[in-house]
Amino acid sequence: MADTKRETERKYEASADASAKAHDETRLPDLTKVAGVSSVRDEGVAELDAVYYDTADLRLAADSVTLRRRTGGADAGWHLKLPVSPDVRDEIREPLTDDPPPSLVALTRSRTRAEPVVPVVRLRSVRDVRHLLGARGELLAEVSVDTVTAQRLGVPASGATTQWTEIEVELADQGDPAFLDAVGKKLRKAGLRPSTSASKLARALKDTAPSWQKPEKDRPDPPASGTAGDHVLAYLRAQYESLVAHDPAVRRDLPDSVHQMRVATRRLRSAFRTYRKVLDRTVTDPVAAELKWLARELGVDRDQEVLDARLHARIDDVPETLLMGPVRGRLRVWSVAGRESSRAKTLAALDSRRYLDLLTALHALLADPPLRPAASRPAARVLPKAVRKDYGRLARRMESALSLPHGQERDRALHSARKAAKRTRYAADAARPALGKPAKRFSKRVKAVQSALGAHQDSVVARETLRTLGAQAHAAGETAFTWGLLYGREEAAAEAGQRELPRVWKRAAAGKSRADLGG
Repeated sequence: MADTKRETERKYEASADASAKAHDETRLPDLTKVAGVSSVRDEGVAELDAVYYDTADLRLAADSVTLRRRTGGADAGWHLKLPVSPDVRDEIREPLTDDPPPSLVALTRSRTRAEPVVPVVRLRSVRDVRHLLGARGELLAEVSVDTVTAQRLGVPASGATTQWTEIEVELADQGDPAFLDAVGKKLRKAGLRPSTSASKLARALKDTAPSWQKPEKDRPDPPASGTAGDHVLAYLRAQYESLVAHDPAVRRDLPDSVHQMRVATRRLRSAFRTYRKVLDRTVTDPVAAELKWLARELGVDRDQEVLDARLHARIDDVPETLLMGPVRGRLRVWSVAGRESSRAKTLAALDSRRYLDLLTALHALLADPPLRPAASRPAARVLPKAVRKDYGRLARRMESALSLPHGQERDRALHSARKAAKRTRYAADAARPALGKPAKRFSKRVKAVQSALGAHQDSVVARETLRTLGAQAHAAGETAFTWGLLYGREEAAAEAGQRELPRVWKRAAAGKSRADLGG
């Protein structure tokens, strides 16, 4: 069973002008002088032996992900570390086995794709550990002085070695990150500096690599030229990286992860369609079709999540005297069954060959983008035209939907307008780095329209579900009173939203007429 620990840590090394060597370079100062520290307890020395796994071309290292098999110390086993934010990583642990656990390998799949992970580095560390304790004897942080010997495995540079000593300061669980600032200040006064490498593995790879090989993220980005192609590709790369990074979060069932992954998928597809003057459609259309498939697969889980939260909130708003029959129990059974089904569908999609092929196609497209002549033109001339074209589509759909009488046809038309609003907003967001505040204001106005349309669609779906639950309750001999009450409240909310919708659209349209996107 996997165990997860969130670690917040910082690393330090000797200053470049230090004259001492090895362990003396990183001698600890008196840390009882750090505010809040009452005592420092010596925890002894441990010998650690870790083998790090990656693809042959170091895809995990390029994204600051580490997978290792470690013996020695109190936490021997397999460890996968996923970046969360600067200084913060989630460490997921599995018991010691000979081969990488499938559960951890699955969490790396969006980065490794079809490539196997193999041993790339062996790190042997002598770790001298001390605990910083507060006034009540509580643990504030663990400080270790690590003397490291790294050996490169595999090809190239097989057998190359390097050595160094570093200090690692790891915050205690639930600790205040500001405490690390205080410890760091004391270490810097003692002549130490923050490590130039994010991890031991990163340093080992850098120090043992041939001159022609570096992890991908160590290579400098090419300078931006301000062309339409530069801006569109930068946006696409950001969305691709978001998709890849949220894959393990979805597999771990972390909050909002499905939503964020689905948004990245939709933004990619939308950009391909909006900026077809920049990128060749004969290349992007097949990829966009696969992105649509992935968004649909993720949507089952996300839509279930949103609907579940909405119905529970509606029930919570009903006085207990009006909750007749086993309403909460029936909703709970529906929620669990729907969640299990949607979750299984999502995981099946992420484990499929089709998904891996999509990731590979996206990676290849970004590595060798199919640029059209407009890509070389100034972004300020090309991007506004694309945004305005999407807005024109939105305007036509909104006017058509608002002209229809209330009913299913209008509901479908409003849902179509919602999709157009989302695409228009995404187009403006992609153009923001080039167009600045006008694009930001435009996106904000369109988002208001999208939100209003989204609330209406959520109500449509909720009413359909409430009608189904009410029918099931009636068939089971239960009173359907509360389900009818909830349906009526949803219907009233939808009517109020539809009365407000023309005003929301009018404000957005008026704002568009005043906006100057250039171009």
